[in-house]
Amino acid sequence: MSNVQSPKSGGDAAPVSSVVSQDKPADVGRWTLDVGLSIADLRKSFTSASGEKIEVLRGVSFNAQLGEVIGVVGSSGAGKSTLLHLLGGLEAPDHGSITAGGFAIDREGGTKLAAFRNQHVGFIFQFHHLLPDLTAAENVSLPLRIRRTNAADAMKRARLALEKTGLDSRVTETIVGRLSGGEQQRVAVCRALITQPSLVLADEPTGNLDATSGESIATSLVYYAKHNQAVVIVATHNPSMAELCDRALLLDSGRITEVASHS
Repeated sequence: MSNVQSPKSGGDAAPVSSVVSQDKPADVGRWTLDVGLSIADLRKSFTSASGEKIEVLRGVSFNAQLGEVIGVVGSSGAGKSTLLHLLGGLEAPDHGSITAGGFAIDREGGTKLAAFRNQHVGFIFQFHHLLPDLTAAENVSLPLRIRRTNAADAMKRARLALEKTGLDSRVTETIVGRLSGGEQQRVAVCRALITQPSLVLADEPTGNLDATSGESIATSLVYYAKHNQAVVIVATHNPSMAELCDRALLLDSGRITEVASHS
């Protein structure tokens, strides 16, 4: 595939993601993708219970540049989630390369890969995977605590992030299991972006939300990419979400085709 086009400029109204574009502590170094993200001839297969080999990805290749939002569309079962898992180092490919700047995601493992994910990757899932017995602020502070940020500072930043999204102090201190679906997903977005990742992988982030909540999340991800020079890749069935992306890539029969380009 040819080099990507320059991404379109985004709007400046994105409450969820605006919380991470300032006040970054000095002890957290800023890492960039340098030349963006490069995926070449990515292949992945699984073996079914009957022993049949199922080829999910059959040679996926594309590039992403800094500040770009890419939507990955396709039918259920096409392999969108598998692709995101590979890009984030949650699974290993059978073949091919995934390079983020100078880091070869496909070739690293163990502590190096874990450190890469913690420092540089933000995951947003359709099912938010929050810890239900913790408050919203405690959930958002977890990535900072893993980085050994002081507990009080981590909670202060988490509360500030949540409040800037429009979630009031009641929500911030509420056990997340008691929040609405839209509130929980906004908490999950705050958790993913609190460390200012340079690579954000979002798997159907608006899939379980109403139109208003979904639009807020979608706009926030575009805002984040533009204002933090991050690569954001979104697997989605939502046409509105795909339209906001700079490009939409169709994943079908294990291969990628570019189906839309926005200037």
